[in-house]
Amino acid sequence: MLSVQNLQAGYGASQVLFDISLDIKDGEVVTLMGRNGMGKTTTVRTIMGLLPPKGGAVQYDGRAIGGLAPEKVARLGFGLVPEGRQVFPTLTVRENLVATAANRLAAKSPWTLARIYELFPRLGERGGQMAATLSGGEQQMLAVGRALMTNPRLLILDEATEGLAPVIRSEIWQVVEKLKAEGQSILLIDKTFSVLKRLADRHFILEKGKTVWTGTSAELTRDQARVQAWVGI
Repeated sequence: MLSVQNLQAGYGASQVLFDISLDIKDGEVVTLMGRNGMGKTTTVRTIMGLLPPKGGAVQYDGRAIGGLAPEKVARLGFGLVPEGRQVFPTLTVRENLVATAANRLAAKSPWTLARIYELFPRLGERGGQMAATLSGGEQQMLAVGRALMTNPRLLILDEATEGLAPVIRSEIWQVVEKLKAEGQSILLIDKTFSVLKRLADRHFILEKGKTVWTGTSAELTRDQARVQAWVGI
């Protein structure tokens, strides 16, 4: 579904990505791991069109999308839960969810407010509350719900549970597990190594802007000592 080959990108004259390669098949859960500053978020930003690639290729269903405007990438079926959540602070929970809602790919069972509230009951309880007044965990739930309301074919979660309380972190992982069971394709960035091993089908590890390791969860376990040196846990 998504293929990234030898991707290069950066900010101005500062190059961050030197040789990133990864791929995601339809229905897969794939992780992007590595220490802070290794290029994970920059990779996501480049895939989403928020940064122009300086080299390499990004393909979606065989179509080159590298350099497309972010709104065009999103309309192809990409849903982003960005690092830092970035909910609309002056809109209510409900307004955040419906602001960008769409079913451009004609999903047979599209996400609706009712389904989001079933997935995250706390959002239903706070439907009329301003997003700025939510806790960090509630804002993360809202960011996930907002992305799902676009009915994405690929859901990208950048730092899925960073800084969240353990009980909220557990709830987010339960939701990811449910989405996986429903066949949702997901690209995950997180540092919860034990959960990622259990949830994901395959893993890609970045080191200084390069893909240095890729494999299944079984291979990750067998190669754990070397992997931990790259991931820093």
